[in-house]
Amino acid sequence: MNIKKLTLTSADFPEDMRHIPDPPQVLYHLGAPLSELLKRPRVTIVGSRRTSAYGRQVTTKLAGQLAERGIVIVSGLALGIDAVAHQAALEAGGKAIAVLPGPLDNIVPATNRRLAQAILDQGGALVSEYAPGTMPQKQYFIARNRLMAGLGQVVVITEAAAKSGSLHTAEFALDQGKTVLAVPGNITQTGSAGTNNLLKTNQAGVVTSYIDVLHALDLEEASVAEVARKGRNPQEQSLLDLLQQGVSDGEELLQQSKLSASAFNQTLTMLEISGKIRPLGANQWCLY
Repeated sequence: MNIKKLTLTSADFPEDMRHIPDPPQVLYHLGAPLSELLKRPRVTIVGSRRTSAYGRQVTTKLAGQLAERGIVIVSGLALGIDAVAHQAALEAGGKAIAVLPGPLDNIVPATNRRLAQAILDQGGALVSEYAPGTMPQKQYFIARNRLMAGLGQVVVITEAAAKSGSLHTAEFALDQGKTVLAVPGNITQTGSAGTNNLLKTNQAGVVTSYIDVLHALDLEEASVAEVARKGRNPQEQSLLDLLQQGVSDGEELLQQSKLSASAFNQTLTMLEISGKIRPLGANQWCLY
């Protein structure tokens, strides 16, 4: 296990982390160099460990659409929303940074160790301020939230109860002068009380689409659209390439792609669900 150590005085210590309140004196990391990942736009996505179907759906959609556009997804590898955000980023072909509440040689929770390895395999990184061999402690879980806030340029809370630990990340982000966004939730569900309170008290801006996050990053859709046009498999890429070339008729897409009718319809459906294409009516299609 090739764990790298960066000190606050190291030349390649993340610049964003030098200036947060209570900066880490040491960072340990595995995977891609942080200096490379931090050149990209970054969004921290966090939320409750106990999730609803709504929270999982919203998180999957936002994290996936952002990752498809080259934005690195930062989260904490915890159960619930954190894991959903990481998984969605990977499934979209993107990169993720996981900030752990303990040492990198003892990944917790153990159930997410495969997910941690998948993050590394796809060019992401694992980060901790705790040396190998350190025993995880309760206070480390809150302390790690300031690092998640520090590594992201914008923090998004997708689902949180009134006393969710993810609200600590929002507090750290506000202390660091970061933009916080929250997804509004059902007012009858206790699992949305935290996000709704952030919105009600003007501590967070509303996010209902990945476009809101792009605006918070000062990015325009046109500047990241080309990245989003990567298919998840050769079938998707074939249709995306044809649409990029100006082919819009469904019958023509079917013929030129040389896919079977069933494979074509399934691929078309998945591209629409993932937000890469949209129907124009009369069996005409275009890129989103």
